[in-house]
Amino acid sequence: MKWIKALQKNQIPGSGDIKTVEVNGKQLCIINNENKIIATQSSCPHAGGHFSGGWCKNGNLICPIHRYAYHLETGRGAEGQGDYINIYPTDLREDGLYVGFEESWWSKLWN
Repeated sequence: MKWIKALQKNQIPGSGDIKTVEVNGKQLCIINNENKIIATQSSCPHAGGHFSGGWCKNGNLICPIHRYAYHLETGRGAEGQGDYINIYPTDLREDGLYVGFEESWWSKLWN
């Protein structure tokens, strides 16, 4: 796992807020849901809606376009949707918020 700093502590979104950031070449949404910090892909796989305009409800991230719902722990879409979103591990450290990315086998050979 490769950990990359995404935000300073003072940049972390407040409770109920969603913030878009670029980390490791990917656009992510950093979500503060009931004081738990979650990192997800930034757009909905259904119609490409941007999650920064969405909201959280009952442990799900809701897309603002068609109101598709994605579980914030597993990334699974609601029953019948047949899709999912990427959830990235987060680590709140003394100097800020870090997001974890899986390393490919070939990048481990060259680093």
